Amino acid sequence: MAKPATRKRRHSGVMLSFLLGVILPTAIAALYLFVWAEDQYASKVGFSVRQEEVSSAMDILGGLSNLSGSSSSDTDILYEYIQSQELVQQIDQEVDLRSLYSKPDNDPVFSFDPDKAIEDLVDYWGRMVRIDYDAATGLIELRVNAFAADDAQRIAQAIFDNSAAMINELSDIARDDSTRYAQEELEVAIERLKQAREAMTSFRSRTQIVDPSAGVQGQMGLLNTLQQQLAEALIEADLLSDTTGTNDPRYTQTQRRIEVIQNRIAAERQKFGIGGAGPSGEDYTTLVTEFERLSVDRQFAEQAYTAALSAYDAAQAEARRRSRYLAAYVRPTLAQKAQYPQRGILTALVGGFLLLAWSIIILTYYSVRDRR
Repeated sequence: MAKPATRKRRHSGVMLSFLLGVILPTAIAALYLFVWAEDQYASKVGFSVRQEEVSSAMDILGGLSNLSGSSSSDTDILYEYIQSQELVQQIDQEVDLRSLYSKPDNDPVFSFDPDKAIEDLVDYWGRMVRIDYDAATGLIELRVNAFAADDAQRIAQAIFDNSAAMINELSDIARDDSTRYAQEELEVAIERLKQAREAMTSFRSRTQIVDPSAGVQGQMGLLNTLQQQLAEALIEADLLSDTTGTNDPRYTQTQRRIEVIQNRIAAERQKFGIGGAGPSGEDYTTLVTEFERLSVDRQFAEQAYTAALSAYDAAQAEARRRSRYLAAYVRPTLAQKAQYPQRGILTALVGGFLLLAWSIIILTYYSVRDRR
């Protein structure tokens, strides 16, 4: 039969380790939390990034109006911004975070050493500012702790104000980006139209012709008139030849008139050929070709200008219609009593963690001992 169990040295060691490793540290932690730890007040603030689209009259008539919505990408940016060193530095300059968080002199665990670097302040910021972000709805809720209720509210308000300024800056950047490209295209179109009109003006000043097409039509009218007169003179010459003969002075005069008309027709036709002299000393073919080229360039420039102006107006209207802003559904609250640190919960966590660690160590010890 087994001998009755007796108390041995290892049992006393286990009990001593339990007292020293679990009970004593838990008692020290509880003593610190309930005696020396300073009260902390919490201020809560909740907000989201909203993007409002005020539809135009045509959209409203077409039933395409979108009143408002949230922008998840902007909310993601804002979530990271609240945890950034840039925001911590900005708020430290505004409300002096170092002095606010170093107020309790007898609480080295929960207070901040004002002589530490900005990286340490950012780490401490993560302990005092808790962020609850719902990516599905785009809502952000903050819990800001401080050692005074009004300090917590000031810090929460500073976070909201700086976040709103950052969202406004993002909105301005988006608005500038949406109109800058359209404005550049409009400037290029204006310059192209200006050059096309200057080229047309230079052509008219050099040739002293407003429209070569009209000049060509005038020349064609003149040729038609000369052709008609030539036909009449030929008929008259034939009639004189048949009735009076070729010795009649009227016949000689008619032949002279026919020669003059033929020479004039040849001279007028020469103006349309290469080397012919038009009103400006150039042939009509060259003038008309150059004028048509300039006209096409001007028409294209005018169409490009009209399209660029429409795109610019549309971009400006779209930029005015869409706006981002930070909407607070919970304004920074002012706490009436201290809720932190949660002394009972922290004491239980410390005791539970120490008990778990002690149990693992004891079980490991007995497992190794039994294997020997």
